[in-house]
Formats: sequence, structure tokens, C-alpha cells
Amino acid sequence: MPILGREDDIYPSDLLDGDTTLTDLERQWWCVYTKSRREKDLMRKLATLGISHYGPIVPKRYRSPNGRLRTSFIPLFANYVFMFGSDEDRQKAINTNCISKCSLIDDREALVSDLRQILKVVDAGVALTPEAKLSAGARVRVRTGPFAGYEGNVIRREGKTRLLLSIQYLAKGVSMEMDEGVLEPI
Repeated sequence: MPILGREDDIYPSDLLDGDTTLTDLERQWWCVYTKSRREKDLMRKLATLGISHYGPIVPKRYRSPNGRLRTSFIPLFANYVFMFGSDEDRQKAINTNCISKCSLIDDREALVSDLRQILKVVDAGVALTPEAKLSAGARVRVRTGPFAGYEGNVIRREGKTRLLLSIQYLAKGVSMEMDEGVLEPI
């Protein structure tokens, strides 16, 4: 049983569904670097202000000292939230006192594509491992299965093949275990 329940990590819930995030020229994508451990606080405040955002949250299971299985919901990318809004929205977000730095993202199409992939993988409930830095490896595409068409880099860890999905802007990513038979080189 989790200590706190899972909170919404995307506002509005259809933020990454349509083309609005690509065709809306009044609003822009911002990469927000939060103060330490303030991601969820910022997302709650942004939702209250009606500002669109996405900060992936994933479950983390661990055993407490007395042996009980616990579940916490932690940010997939520590200290990062992606915000979609105007310059006025950015100023409101800065006034929440949760933000350390806010950077404009130039290539919105690439970011939205990366975020859509991450959202689908998180929603599918696949066990994810945050990767601190991107590593060099073979670029591949998933041929079949629920993640067909996804592209990423192959990394190997503990004798298992893992597919690295990345957010190029952050130079960070997540990896998931994949069967080598469903991967094809690009």
C-alpha cells in the first residue's frame, strides 16, 4: 500500500494526444528545473493555475526496515517538469517558488515525440530504470509488439538487452528490458 496515492503527472490529461502542442504558436515548451524534491509540489500548483505540464511519475517498490513491501511514486526525471505555456504562464510558474531554472525548448516536435513515447511506456506499466546519461550503442527500432515503431539505443546490463528511450534535450532517458528478437537495426 503506498504511503501517498499516485497523483496526476500530466495536465490536462490530453496534453500530448493531439496536434495542439505543435500548432499553438502562442504557447511554448519550457524545461523547468525545480528546486530539490519539489516536482510534485510544482505540478500541483501548475494544475491549480491551469498551466499545461508533464512530469512523468513512476512507482518504486521497496521493503521497509520491518519487511513490509512499500510503494512510492517518484519522478522519472528528478527535478524536471515540462511546461507548455506562454511567457505569462512561465512567470506565474516562477512565482510558485518551486523553480530553480526555466529554459525554452527550441525543437518542440522532437520533445513532444519523446514525451509521447515516455507517456505510453509509463501508462503501460513497464518496469523502467532511469538512466543518468545516454550511452553510445546501436540505434534500433522495435518491430513488433505494443511498442512497435519506438526507436532507441540498445544497452546491455547484467546480460539482458535493454532499450533506452531518451529525452534528447535532457541527455537523460529510461530503459526497459526487451527481447532482442523484436529489435531491428536502423
